[in-house]
Amino acid sequence: MQSCEALLQKNKQWAKQKQEQDPEFFSRLATKQSPEFLWIGCSDSRVAPEIVVGAEPGEIFMHRNIANQVIHTDFNCLSVLQYAVSILKVKHIIVCGHYNCGGIKAALDKQRPDLLITNKWLMHVKNTYRLHQTEIDGLENEDDRLNRLVELNVIEQIHSLSHTSIIQNSWLENESPTLHGWVYGVHDGELRSLITLKPNDDINPIFQYQKISAE
Repeated sequence: MQSCEALLQKNKQWAKQKQEQDPEFFSRLATKQSPEFLWIGCSDSRVAPEIVVGAEPGEIFMHRNIANQVIHTDFNCLSVLQYAVSILKVKHIIVCGHYNCGGIKAALDKQRPDLLITNKWLMHVKNTYRLHQTEIDGLENEDDRLNRLVELNVIEQIHSLSHTSIIQNSWLENESPTLHGWVYGVHDGELRSLITLKPNDDINPIFQYQKISAE
């Protein structure tokens, strides 16, 4: 295990190396940020977004939580989403899950009495399982059941994004952003695309906002 002092030392080495490679690097970053991507990912320590896509600081705006969920009562996530879409004008939003996710695995089990708050958070994943229970339970291998729910959870979060007023308004006014659902393989380090929704794609009418006509 690394101590906090070791992390601080590594930071100094990294900052020094960056300045040597590009003396204007930090001065450019300090001026403003203009990322093209919002990444909504899992909090898992094995999935570091900038590292797995080879991105530099300033390229990806980010929000992370357990099991990479987009929940309409989570004002933290919605605030990040609104800022990314309305202020930063990101062109792409990526929801990225990962195989062998501990949060998804916990959602497939009974609720633990020592994790009362976590249980409430994972209830949304349990509901996704309930919607696809026949398909998931039909898989013989436990790992296959887990990883299929990982994929279905990502797909569900992309649809959840499309159901927000933030996304629908931006699609109507700016024809942006495009929504991408990805899954990361902790066993091989590769990303796989599961779903893409573009501004002109249809969503279920019951999730569409009514247009208000001006008088």
